[in-house]
Amino acid sequence: MKYYSIGKFAKLIGKTEQTLRNWDKNNRLKPAYIAPSGFRYYSEEQLNHFLGINKQFLKKKIIGYCRVSSQKQKDDLERQIKYVKEYMIAKGYQFEIITDIGSGINYNKNGLNKLIDMITNGEVEKIVVLYKDRLVRFGYELIENICNKYGTVIEIIDNTEKTEEQELVEDLVQIITVFSCKLQSKRANKAKKMIKELTEND
Repeated sequence: MKYYSIGKFAKLIGKTEQTLRNWDKNNRLKPAYIAPSGFRYYSEEQLNHFLGINKQFLKKKIIGYCRVSSQKQKDDLERQIKYVKEYMIAKGYQFEIITDIGSGINYNKNGLNKLIDMITNGEVEKIVVLYKDRLVRFGYELIENICNKYGTVIEIIDNTEKTEEQELVEDLVQIITVFSCKLQSKRANKAKKMIKELTEND
């Protein structure tokens, strides 16, 4: 749920901050949340109610989400976008594409944050991803639960099951890759060597 400061909320509804303070005092419109500092915050639900917007009648969006782990995989990202677009066009979807470049175990990516904000604002009908792990490497069930709560469906194009060994190797490679970026010289080289051995053995 999105929240607005008293100044932002007042501007959106065409009132003054003092009017909102008076409404709070008179119990006409109470803030959705008051911070320990005393700052008032109003919810998007309050904004929609005040403006007479019923979200049931707002058309939700279908989002194609595409992700690769590094800048070196930009070509892979373009191919992924192409496949996802072709799939959604064939389905007759009207859609938007959100992309990310970053590890599947990094949850602080611009695209993912934008997607989650849209979901919790009730804007997303469906998320389409090429593979399950394109959304996140770990914690998929958490994202799925958030989607279920806000009426969003996750549609996976390729549901091909991987062996436990394949999944384990891919998970280890992701973890080692992330932490090797924080290591210095020899330790980083050892980590890279380990990644190479894992991928070659797989």
